[in-house]
Amino acid sequence: MSATELVVWTVVVAVALGTWAFRVSFVFLFGYVDEVPPRVDRTLRFVPPAVIAAIIAPRLLVTDGSLAVAPGNERLLAGAVAFVVAWYTEHILATIVAGMVALWVLVFLL
Repeated sequence: MSATELVVWTVVVAVALGTWAFRVSFVFLFGYVDEVPPRVDRTLRFVPPAVIAAIIAPRLLVTDGSLAVAPGNERLLAGAVAFVVAWYTEHILATIVAGMVALWVLVFLL
């Protein structure tokens, strides 16, 4: 094993242990707390939408390394269709199907 490989594996193991320790700390912390404080509960509600937005937004708005907010961006248009379906139906499967169908139709049309 070369020095570069050793460094890479050391970093992988360190990050894995750090992530595990961070997650376990919350398990132990909430094991000692009978009730989550209201302020923490309100704050934690924003985590899933923020994570989803951080994952999805770059895929919709960036094409070939540059910002692509234009009518020719099929992913952005399909994302808008999925957003509208999600807003009105609040059904995850309908949102995924509508977004994928819109993307396929736009890719084959444009």
